[in-house]
Amino acid sequence: MIYADNAATTKMSRTAIDAMLPYMEEIWGNPSSLYEVGQRAQEALWSARERIAAAIGATPKEIYFTSGGSEADNQAIISAARWGERKGKKHIISTAFEHHAVLHTLDKLAREGFEIELLDVHANGLITRDQVADAIREDTCLVTIMFANNEIGTVQPIAQIGSLCKEKGVVFHTDAVQAAGHLPINVQEMNIDLLSMSAHKFHGPKGTGVLYARKGIPLVNVIEGGAQERGKRGGTENVPGIMGMAAALEEECAGMEQNTAKLLKLRDRLIDGLSKIPHSALNGDRESRLPGNVSFCFEGVEGESLLLLLDDKGICASSGSACTSGSLDPSHVLLAIGRPHEVAHGSLRLTLSSENTEEDVDAILKAVPEVVEYLRNMSPLWKDKVSGKKSFVI
Repeated sequence: MIYADNAATTKMSRTAIDAMLPYMEEIWGNPSSLYEVGQRAQEALWSARERIAAAIGATPKEIYFTSGGSEADNQAIISAARWGERKGKKHIISTAFEHHAVLHTLDKLAREGFEIELLDVHANGLITRDQVADAIREDTCLVTIMFANNEIGTVQPIAQIGSLCKEKGVVFHTDAVQAAGHLPINVQEMNIDLLSMSAHKFHGPKGTGVLYARKGIPLVNVIEGGAQERGKRGGTENVPGIMGMAAALEEECAGMEQNTAKLLKLRDRLIDGLSKIPHSALNGDRESRLPGNVSFCFEGVEGESLLLLLDDKGICASSGSACTSGSLDPSHVLLAIGRPHEVAHGSLRLTLSSENTEEDVDAILKAVPEVVEYLRNMSPLWKDKVSGKKSFVI
């Protein structure tokens, strides 16, 4: 099997698994308990907080543990919105191709009277500092823009946007779920106020995440309960998961330079090879993208059939975000960058990790053209395009 869907989830590293085991077998106490096994768990939580904070340039008291990126996104956005509301500011800026954890939270706030402005995304999958600058108003309470897109992999100018928001006195949140562990992040240098991450995107366990909240930003609880996480997130902490997350993040940050160099070679080979398929198009900017992300559209091909036939050949891939891949609707990300519905249905996302090899790329470059040709030969629409009855789109 060739696994090329690391944007959906990653295989847990041995380092993460080994870091978790003692907290399932030996130090299994509730960290809120006063006896020794509980206090040892509490000490472990503080250690993880310190390690995760160090990885992103934060302080330990700015780290809050969550169930994952979606919860962190929800709490960050709702908190910033409520803070702004108290000051009479109810305008929020985001983009049209955010993760649904962001977009659906913004929809909820819109129903409560907030004004949501979604910036258009350029055809290369990027937005600019100037777009954000032009959109900021006196009543803007939040700018929330993802660090790197989960589908097409484009990396936004986060430091530039952060600097602008600091200058204008506007809270800046970034969904860094796809970036953490893969791109350098320093919340102080980049002027990030709120940041979300999820362990299973960088070889940690599922169901564990982090919300970074700069000191001074009041958080609103989205999960009520006990006094855990300094009273801002009820529920007994998942100590094994948190320890696995800290270990995985440290390992990925330590190996980032080496992994990036390897992935760039594999990624660019894939892009060059898939670009040779007639009437294909790379989605998103070629350079300003995640090291392991390759996203293509193939005209005359239906994405679900493409994935199933690749699966038959032992290749695990995606047509977009794993969170929405069960939907028959075209990707909102691809529509946002201007792909027509017909083309957006024929998308393929290949996302690599450091475990992938040159041989994996060879196999993918052999399989994808074969499957695309097979599906096109079965398509009456494709025959009409080839004969000239209908026009090609790409």
